[in-house]
Amino acid sequence: MSSEQTYPLVSVVMPVRNEESFIARSLGAVLAQDYPAERLEILVVDGMSADGTRQVIARVARQGMGHSVHIVENPQRIFSSGFNLGLAQAQGEVIIMLGGHTELAPDYVRRCVEQLVAHPECACVGGVIETVAETPVGRTIALAMSSPFGVGGVAFRTGARRPLEVDTVAFGAYRREAMERCGPLDEELVRNQDDEYNYRLRALGERILLAPEIRARYHSRASLGSLWRQYFQYGYWKVRVMQKHPRQMRPRHFVPAAFVAALFGAALGAFFSPWGRGLLALVAGAYLLANLAASFLAARRAGWRHLPLLPLAFATLHLSYGLGFLVGLVRFAGRWRESGRRFARKERS
Repeated sequence: MSSEQTYPLVSVVMPVRNEESFIARSLGAVLAQDYPAERLEILVVDGMSADGTRQVIARVARQGMGHSVHIVENPQRIFSSGFNLGLAQAQGEVIIMLGGHTELAPDYVRRCVEQLVAHPECACVGGVIETVAETPVGRTIALAMSSPFGVGGVAFRTGARRPLEVDTVAFGAYRREAMERCGPLDEELVRNQDDEYNYRLRALGERILLAPEIRARYHSRASLGSLWRQYFQYGYWKVRVMQKHPRQMRPRHFVPAAFVAALFGAALGAFFSPWGRGLLALVAGAYLLANLAASFLAARRAGWRHLPLLPLAFATLHLSYGLGFLVGLVRFAGRWRESGRRFARKERS
């Protein structure tokens, strides 16, 4: 981009809630972009925060001289409704969907725009997310969340060496016209909103590009308890995504639930027969060996200090997601027929 006139207007939409501890860094990183300030608008959509988030946003915004920062209220409080409110007010030709736990690299916006210009066939681009934390427990959790054993083959978490066409990205930059075709985020979903949205985008024939030179840092949860709650919700709401879009599912999405179901089934069988006890030993033993091997390899690369807690972090990711998925199957058992009718209507139209 050789002149200022070639820079498209970019709108960064940030739905947040109770992010007092992180919002100064995440919003500050947006204000520090090397993209022309007059071509960048920032919409921070606050979900009725009960802490000092709103005050921190106002303070940081005052420091961002030359930037257009708008605060939008989100009475429904969840990410999807917040993003939709921000999108309705956004003026940009490019829309970036950003979370409050994220710090963008200083060249993030510019590189996203460059990739969209270089790849006119793509409706969305994103990059690789470096998961970080500030406490010892958080750093081990971040390591687990960056491991293929921990999160499966998710390229934006585990990394890529070259540009790839992918199913989904985090914190993507979207062409406005593509978003207008795709419509708003699904406000039923408390989690997995971007995952579901990117599937709908691809179902329209659009393409999503992951470019490794686009970088951001995501701050992981700081405790195993908060990690459990986060991934339980991911598994739970994945069931609704599956009901709405069965073709969106990949084998890796079923593995944690299958493991938890096998573990529970074997544990129940252990009360009644030696065969059940043997099956329990086989299932639990095989997982323990795989977990320890993955923990050893990850700790050898990142530091042996992670080894004592890493197996627990991996187990928390897998068990919470798997249990959440199973609970979701029960909770949303009556929604399959509703989803089927909706698909039938789409096919007739």
